[in-house]
Amino acid sequence: MIDCTQYRRSQLAAPQEMPVDVRAHGEQCPECTEFTRRLLGFEARLARAVRLTAEAAPIRRSRRPRPLRHLRGDRGWLALAASMLLGVGFAAVLWLAAPRPTLAEALVAHMAGEPQAWRRTDVPVPEPRLSGVLRDAHVQLSSRAGLVTYANSCRFRGHRVPHFVVQSDRGPVTVMVLVHESVRAAVHFDEQGYRGVIVPVPGHGAIAVLTHGGADDAKTVAQIAERLVNAIVWTA
Repeated sequence: MIDCTQYRRSQLAAPQEMPVDVRAHGEQCPECTEFTRRLLGFEARLARAVRLTAEAAPIRRSRRPRPLRHLRGDRGWLALAASMLLGVGFAAVLWLAAPRPTLAEALVAHMAGEPQAWRRTDVPVPEPRLSGVLRDAHVQLSSRAGLVTYANSCRFRGHRVPHFVVQSDRGPVTVMVLVHESVRAAVHFDEQGYRGVIVPVPGHGAIAVLTHGGADDAKTVAQIAERLVNAIVWTA
């Protein structure tokens, strides 16, 4: 199975000779699609910088001949500029080549910062608190969601997103409303004790549903996610 690292290595090494399955991964993976966009943007800026450097050389040659010491100085300046350009380009390629954490990996990493959210409790979060967390995402919850015991507005991948926890007969279930993310199809994951699914919501980004430390299989998690997604009411 092709992963993000394989795709990005192929994109950097020989994009025109990329195998069909590798190319297909890049078309289906939002992270790799973004990687390709950034890479092409960098290449365009690098080509423009090289062109501007080349265009500056004839201007210097058209002027009155200058002493040899000045010409040597010009060549030194151009060599320094070229080496700096190559150095920046090399660093940028290394930065682009480093795989960005997948959406699932970012979700799991975020969970580690809020361990208190996973408590089993029958104390509901105050309604004003829950409404305030959901308001910015233009979301409300119907009674089908169940008992909500935790709600927070979290910084996630550059945006504020609603993060709330619902108590179920199988334990706490975390939900994150990701209006700034997108997936083409449901993404199931099982990492570091967290099992979950990211569900696309046309016109509203995606919803992530996670369980922790349980024995739930992917089918059970998908059923829990379906119930919670249907309990979300979009107000805009």
